[in-house]
Amino acid sequence: MSDEAIRVLYADDEEDILDVATLALELVGGLTVTTCSDGFQAVAAARAAPPDLIMLDVMMPGMDGPTAMSQIRADPSLGSIPVILLTARVRGPEVREYMALGADGVISKPFDPMTLADEVRTIWRTTRAKG
Repeated sequence: MSDEAIRVLYADDEEDILDVATLALELVGGLTVTTCSDGFQAVAAARAAPPDLIMLDVMMPGMDGPTAMSQIRADPSLGSIPVILLTARVRGPEVREYMALGADGVISKPFDPMTLADEVRTIWRTTRAKG
């Protein structure tokens, strides 16, 4: 665990995964998490209270993660916030595509709850170091 207080906005339509990730990030990682169940809510929540980092499930009904990410990137007040996409499709071509679309990182699902916060923190630090 680190002293860095990172505020995370996480959107996932699968409530069980959302709950496990939130517990892992908060209890294991010491992060603060706000949750949403789709991309529309994520974009609105980010605009209402910009977080330090945004995590988006790739496949959500209504507005998926990549679409929500593109709206976040297009908003001048949110565009510099690191975005991590979570997906079960993490072969090379998919990861390169998500990174080309503007993701700062990709985390595979299922994830290890005990290492999730460390993965998130590493991506956050790397993005901050790039400036």
